[in-house]
Amino acid sequence: MPTAQRIAKVKSVLDRRQPDLRIVIDRVLIAHNASAVLRTCDAAGILYVDLISPNPEALAINRAISTKVEKWLEVSIYESAEACLRPLKAKGFQIIATHLGPDSLSFRDVNYSQPTVLVFGSEAEGVSTSVLEWADKKIKIPMWGMVQSLNLSVSVGIVLYEALRQREATGYFDQARLPLDEYQRLLEKWLKLKEIDETK
Repeated sequence: MPTAQRIAKVKSVLDRRQPDLRIVIDRVLIAHNASAVLRTCDAAGILYVDLISPNPEALAINRAISTKVEKWLEVSIYESAEACLRPLKAKGFQIIATHLGPDSLSFRDVNYSQPTVLVFGSEAEGVSTSVLEWADKKIKIPMWGMVQSLNLSVSVGIVLYEALRQREATGYFDQARLPLDEYQRLLEKWLKLKEIDETK
């Protein structure tokens, strides 16, 4: 039986989840990076994380890095960019892909207060051309070093917290944003998960 304190904690987390700000990782290769991204997403209040054609080895979540946060996220796997992004675009999400191209905007120059999908590419190659075909905007993180590259989870964190800064300024955290039925489903699921943890 969950305690009143535990119920309050779960509700406070659900109250701040952002259902219309999603993270998509395209062809992630390394389990270490996938685990770190999940940890970053949970900390930032993300609920939905989608993986496009991940390397099977990357699906072996490193619990020491992720701190088991995957159970607090809704993670889906897709075989192609189209299968993942087409339904989201049809629902009115803007698709924003990270890309080091000449026509890419600074990540700070985008409005994230509307329904948004943020797509990050593989560690070696970035996002695929298939993803770029679906992108409404392309963004980049300015870098001034000899190497134009950041760790995947670092890139996710930088862009994600800019999006959250904008949303907080717009009042998105003043009340719960999950639909009531989804809120209730997750509340029941998470409380059961906690009970399982406490019996171990």
